[in-house]
Amino acid sequence: MNQALASFPMLPLWIGFIGIVLALLALDLGVFNRDSAVLSSRAAIGWTLAWVSVGVSFGGLVYFMYEHHWFGAGTGAHTMSGGAAASVYYTAYILEKSLSVDNIFVMSLIFTNLKIAPKHQRRVLFWGILGALAFRSLMIVGGVWLIEHFTVTFYVFGAVLVFSGVKMLLPSTDTTEEGWFVRLARKILPVAKGNYGDRFRARENGRLMLTQLSLALIAIELTDVVFAFDSVPAVLAITTDPFLVITSNVFAILGLRSLYFVLASMMDRFHYLGVALAFLLIMIGAKLFAHDFVHISNSVSLVAVLGIVAIGVAASLFPRKDANT
Repeated sequence: MNQALASFPMLPLWIGFIGIVLALLALDLGVFNRDSAVLSSRAAIGWTLAWVSVGVSFGGLVYFMYEHHWFGAGTGAHTMSGGAAASVYYTAYILEKSLSVDNIFVMSLIFTNLKIAPKHQRRVLFWGILGALAFRSLMIVGGVWLIEHFTVTFYVFGAVLVFSGVKMLLPSTDTTEEGWFVRLARKILPVAKGNYGDRFRARENGRLMLTQLSLALIAIELTDVVFAFDSVPAVLAITTDPFLVITSNVFAILGLRSLYFVLASMMDRFHYLGVALAFLLIMIGAKLFAHDFVHISNSVSLVAVLGIVAIGVAASLFPRKDANT
């Protein structure tokens, strides 16, 4: 047993982290929110603050893990002190939390266009977040492997981020109500026409069909896949330490459900946040391109991420010039 643990020194940390996540999900869905289908604004804000507190507190735990090298943390290929690890974690956490805002806006459009009632949205979001956690973890592991084995991956990821940032600055060309994946799903999947509430499947004329709720879940999962191609390379530009990348990602995603109910009704108020996120992606992409020539400290990266997001939020507090025209 001791020899097995020596081969995988951080295995206890991974097991403990997975246990914490599963316990939090069980409490969220099965205990605290079991009888409440529609989350009030007050409850949503409370849950959002609770999830943020958990994510921020875990950063303190990261400090002690890496400072005292618990179970091999901060040793080997990813040697760093507790302060450096905490700085990296918080930078990645804030980055992922900020990028998730765009995801929330798209989720709101999907629910609106598919006419999903608010009382059923939380169920879709729960399963959608579970899928996002699993898929992003696989993408992160794959991304770390590519970076460690192929140096050119830095430049590929950099190009993806710069392209995505520039694309976000351009006006959208898709003016239809539904995304292409929803239109395609309607053509190739058996989708029921009736309203079946919170059911994912139903029978019409003796045939098993997917409901609108299933279509919303598929659309949200595919949307997260698209956004993951931005967020995963972005966080890998901060660090390639798998534990820090995955934990920061997971804690940023865990609060997405409650954050959705806080921000979904205020989509139009954050009109400059998308611009800030676009510049953030371009900056990180440029950092990847210049990683061989320019070293940017973790503290500078943290301040830059916080600064860009703060400017986008602050600018959004002022009304747009075309608002009164």
